[in-house]
Amino acid sequence: MAWLCSRIVFHKCRRTFSCNAVKFSKKETFPDPLELATGLEKRELLAAAAGNFDPYHMKAIEISRDSTKDCPNLVPSAFKSRIVGCICEPDTSHVNWMWLHDGQPRRCECGHWFKLTQVAPL
Repeated sequence: MAWLCSRIVFHKCRRTFSCNAVKFSKKETFPDPLELATGLEKRELLAAAAGNFDPYHMKAIEISRDSTKDCPNLVPSAFKSRIVGCICEPDTSHVNWMWLHDGQPRRCECGHWFKLTQVAPL
């Protein structure tokens, strides 16, 4: 019986294997990622094609040093509230976090004012 098992193990494989590279003609190319994308991914790609590389408004904004309650720093949001981090001084090692709610300006511990502004969602 052992000779039968060794014969099966060392039996030559009958399937052929090809390792040639795929060749495309000049007419055939890979599809554009925009053609394959759907849903939010497609919206992100369309926004990037239009020049908006921050569609979710996640990049840091430069705050003005002379912000007041009447003229606060505007923070864009598609929702009614958003959490904001303020780096009060350039050499500080921590971030002051606070919630901003729609229509209510809020003052940070360092004295800067922030207000939420509505933007259209992606």
